[in-house]
Amino acid sequence: MTSTTIRRMGRRPGSSGSRDAVLDAARVRFAEQGYDGATIRGIAANAGVDPALVHHFFGTKERLFVAAMHLPLEPAKLIPELLAPGLDGLGERLARHFLRLMRELGEANPMIALIRSAAAHPDAARMLREFYTRAVLERLAAELETSRPRLRAALCAAQMIGLGVATFIIGLRPLVEADDETMVAALAPALQHYLTGDLPP
Repeated sequence: MTSTTIRRMGRRPGSSGSRDAVLDAARVRFAEQGYDGATIRGIAANAGVDPALVHHFFGTKERLFVAAMHLPLEPAKLIPELLAPGLDGLGERLARHFLRLMRELGEANPMIALIRSAAAHPDAARMLREFYTRAVLERLAAELETSRPRLRAALCAAQMIGLGVATFIIGLRPLVEADDETMVAALAPALQHYLTGDLPP
């Protein structure tokens, strides 16, 4: 995903005021510098506004990224909600939430567009990888009271992203046609094993 592609996802900076100018500037900065490299100050400079206004609109860089990319989830809220009942059953909760999110939005899901772009453009892959690492993997790993938590969180991500690609991008018919309960029953044990089961040494 190039900076030009990202820029076209938003509206013209002057059409809807400062908030839209910030979102447009954020898309460009994230595309060009990645999630880690982009800063609130730099985005504000591109938008021609004070950094305090960016914080006023969005609070954090993570929330700004979510808004700029039209993501249908906010990890800062979602991960604590999924973890609140404890590690038991976390695999099933992850599976249910992921499948519901992907099914409800279908082809309009911005996450699918980001995955497609990441597969074709190294800059988009870096942007998505850095965001997912900071916002999801590290947050989940911090709560796993087991060995090698970062690997466990990454294995869960690989399982779900792989399923998302096979189902919603490639469109493997048995996966597309399977009902959610079947998919949850198949996916949840694998996720739970990654989270709390024994891993090879």
